[in-house]
Amino acid sequence: MEETPQRVLVVTPHPDDAEIWCGGTLARWIGQGAEVSYVVCTDGGKGTDKPGITAAELAAARDQEQMAAAEVLGVKEVVKLGYPDGELEDTGEFRKQLVREIRRLRPEVVMVTEPYVRSLVWHRDHRIAGQVALDAVFPYARDHLHFGELWSEEGLEPHKTGTILFWGTERADTFVDIGETMEVKLAAVQAHKSQVADHPEREVVDYVYQRARDAGTEAGCEYAEAFRRANFRTG
Repeated sequence: MEETPQRVLVVTPHPDDAEIWCGGTLARWIGQGAEVSYVVCTDGGKGTDKPGITAAELAAARDQEQMAAAEVLGVKEVVKLGYPDGELEDTGEFRKQLVREIRRLRPEVVMVTEPYVRSLVWHRDHRIAGQVALDAVFPYARDHLHFGELWSEEGLEPHKTGTILFWGTERADTFVDIGETMEVKLAAVQAHKSQVADHPEREVVDYVYQRARDAGTEAGCEYAEAFRRANFRTG
């Protein structure tokens, strides 16, 4: 993807997903002047195998980690929907919340998890977030009679997003060279201490770099991030 979008909305199921899957791309675009906003769908309160910690305690820690990671990247705004980890559902309310943010922020690009992985080994929240975000972009945010109260009561006019980039896909067709932003991506991932503290630092570094190296091999560069792209008419 050659052109840098001006406005990007990232719909991330959990704290840390965005940094792991597209942190290098976001750092690159932000460095080139893009405004990036997050919608964090769940509180991440179940993402541990450690005994002796409550979901509320973990969620509080992960909230702080997400804000720290967003600051590392230079994200403009973080919207937190606060759904319990593991409990996302394809509901009208969730869809409306995403439509609200799309119409408010008016992104050219929305980034989210691929809902249709063939291997089936994919977190349920990832599948739900990807599907609802896709529906929110097309047709719900576009057509004024869907959630018309967002316009009549909140002044949020319909918006046509041109592109969705799905991460975690098995059918990548779009790559972003992140060779210049690998260190920033790594620092953002490492901000999620509750998720990486049990692993040796070298292991975390190797994991982040190897994933980027694998995508880079497909893209013809040293380090990259991979996406499946869906385009929509905006004219």
